[in-house]
Amino acid sequence: MERQIKRVVVLVVGWMLIAFGIVGLFLPVLQGVLFILLGLYVLSRESETAHRWLQRGRKRYPHLDERLREGGLWWRRRFRRQKPEETTEDE
Repeated sequence: MERQIKRVVVLVVGWMLIAFGIVGLFLPVLQGVLFILLGLYVLSRESETAHRWLQRGRKRYPHLDERLREGGLWWRRRFRRQKPEETTEDE
């Protein structure tokens, strides 16, 4: 049951991001391509078709893929959970 709920949430979020991306292609406020890529990334975890589209985009635009990977690494390093530091008390 939990797996089905997670799948539905992933699909809804992914398609909402793609919808924002399509709207963003016509509005100067939203970054359409960014939202479409984020939507494909989210959907690629549950949809084989979205996964293939994402892989095709990575092959077609390797320089963009490299920059996105670097940004993802930065994001993970910046916001990862930090382990509480162990304090040693000298007595």
